Amino acid sequence: MNDAPRVSSNTPASLDIKSANLPMVALMLKSTDLGAIEQELARRFGDVPDFFDEDPLLIDLTGAVANARRSGEDEPVVDFAALLQLLSRYKVRPIAVRGGTEAHMQAAQAAGLLPAPDARVVASSPPTPAAPSSQQAPAASPAPAAAPAEISEPPPLGAMLVDKPLRSGQQVYARGRDLVVMAMVNAGAEVIADGSIHVYAPLRGKAIAGARGNSQARIYAHSLEAELVSIAGIYRTSEVPLPDKVRGKPALVRLLTDASGDKLIMEPLG
Repeated sequence: MNDAPRVSSNTPASLDIKSANLPMVALMLKSTDLGAIEQELARRFGDVPDFFDEDPLLIDLTGAVANARRSGEDEPVVDFAALLQLLSRYKVRPIAVRGGTEAHMQAAQAAGLLPAPDARVVASSPPTPAAPSSQQAPAASPAPAAAPAEISEPPPLGAMLVDKPLRSGQQVYARGRDLVVMAMVNAGAEVIADGSIHVYAPLRGKAIAGARGNSQARIYAHSLEAELVSIAGIYRTSEVPLPDKVRGKPALVRLLTDASGDKLIMEPLG
């Protein structure tokens, strides 16, 4: 006699199981030196306390392991407890790890992380570009990366628009989108975007585009006089004077990657 409970075809199901994609930041470690990691995080995100908003995070050890093997060194040691404590200061929630050795995976699980060997890290999609001003050279539609890639992307947002001057000490961050500034960015002010930055006025402060690794992001300025320009973590400060061909003129800043590495290219517009 079969005593298994019978469910009527008219009984509504109490649950369904479906696959899902979770937007997740990927931390691509090239070294497991906690001191170096802390310095790099502080350099990139120390001035942007709200850059992350409790985002889930994947720790990718592929680069760190490969670099150690190329150098003939022992497998890198990862202090997951200290690493998680460090990352918590930047408002991210590490939940998984990939790319490490079997010993790394065991240590990660002991620290409460899930092994995710099949996680696929992809380049970030460029946000929707801003509509160009009729009096400016059109903003080319970007063709993101890294630092930091994501497991999956939500739909892109429209550009954030700022129509008032930014004074010294002010900061604007366009999370997941382009940033369009219609007024002056004064020295000491910061404009940050995950996508491209368009400043239809003098740019005298700091401009950080592709903040989450979008290597195809651009910086456009009606008058380029910036203290700092950065795309996908590659930056140039005012300690290196701007080229005469772009200083104080309409200009484009983009990132070029070739055999020699990453470098910022500055080109006049018009």
